[in-house]
Amino acid sequence: MPRLSIRKFLNNKITAYLLAGIFLLLAILLGIAIGTVSVPIPIIIKIITGNLFGTLRAEHIDPMYSSIVMNIRLPRVILSGLVGASLAIAGAAFQGLLRNPLADPYTLGVSSGASVGAVITLFFNLTIPFVGAFTLPLFSIVFSFITIFCVLMFARKIERSMRVETIILTGIIFSSFLGAMISLMIALTGDELRQIIGWLLGSVSMRGWVYIKIILPFFIIGSIILIFNAKELNAMSFGEERAHHLGVNVQKRKLIVLSAGSILTGAAVAVSGTIGFVGLVIPHLTRLIWGPDHKHLLPLSIFIGSGFLILADLVSRIIISPTELPIGVITSLIGAPVFAVILLQRKRIERSGKNDA
Repeated sequence: MPRLSIRKFLNNKITAYLLAGIFLLLAILLGIAIGTVSVPIPIIIKIITGNLFGTLRAEHIDPMYSSIVMNIRLPRVILSGLVGASLAIAGAAFQGLLRNPLADPYTLGVSSGASVGAVITLFFNLTIPFVGAFTLPLFSIVFSFITIFCVLMFARKIERSMRVETIILTGIIFSSFLGAMISLMIALTGDELRQIIGWLLGSVSMRGWVYIKIILPFFIIGSIILIFNAKELNAMSFGEERAHHLGVNVQKRKLIVLSAGSILTGAAVAVSGTIGFVGLVIPHLTRLIWGPDHKHLLPLSIFIGSGFLILADLVSRIIISPTELPIGVITSLIGAPVFAVILLQRKRIERSGKNDA
C-alpha cells in the first residue's frame, strides 16, 4: 500500500513538475556556490536579484563574489543547463519517434556531423570574416544540418517510406564514417591535437555569456517545435501504421521532429563539444518515473537534463581540483552504469512477464 501511495504521489503531474523544478533550482545554486572559492547561497541570491532588478549595492557585496557569480559561474551554469536540456529533450523525442530506448541524438549521426564541422574549423584554423570567434559554432551547426539531411535523403533512396529501422541504420553508417574522418584529422594534427581532443571530450569551461546567446535561440525554437508535436510523438510511439490510422502525416512529422532534434543537438555540440549519455539516459529515467506521455515527458526531460548536466559539470570542476575533467568524461562514467542497470531491469521485467504467461 505505501508503494502504491508513493507511485500515485509521483504520477501527479503537479508533483512531477514541482520535484523537477526543485531539482533544477538546487543544481543551479550548488553549481554557483561550490568551487575553489565558496559563495554563500544568500549572497548568490542577492547578487542575481540585485543585477536583475538593479538594486545591488556595491558596498553590501564583496566585488570578488559579484565577479565570480556574474562573470564565471552563472554563465557556466546556464550554458551547461541549456546544453543538458537540449540533449535531453532531443533524446526524448528521438526515442519516441524511433520507438527505441537506445536512440538518442548521436544515433542519427547529428552529433558526429557537428563534431566534424568543429574539428575541420580547428584543424584548418578557419576564420570567417566578420564572424571571428563564432566560426566554430557556426560550422558545427551547419554540418549537423548537412548530416541529418544526408541521412534522410540516403534513407529515402533506400526505402521511400523511410522506416525507423532504415533511418537508424543510415545514422549509424554516417556516424561511423564521420567518426573515421575525425580520427584521420586527429592523426594528422600537430600542435592543435590537445585543443581538438579537449573539445571532443566536451566542456563548458570559460565559454561566457556569448555562447549562451548562441545556443538560446536554437534551444527555444527546437523545444517549442518538439513540444507542439507531443501529440504526434505519442501516436508514433505506438507504430507508424497506428499513427497513420490516427490521422498523423508520418513522413512530415518525422522530418519536423528530426529537424528540431538536429537544431537542438547541433547547437549543443557547437557550444560544448561532444557530451554523451545525456540524451540517452535522462529521457529513459524520466519515462520510467513519470510515464511515456510526451506532453509531460518532453518538458520534464528539459528540467532533469538541465539539472543533471549542471551537477555533472560541478563534479568535473571539483573532483580533482584545481584541474578540471572534461564534462563528457563525467557523463559517460555516470551514464554508462546507469543505463546498464536500466537494461538489466527491463530484461528482468520481460523475463518475469514471460514466466507469468
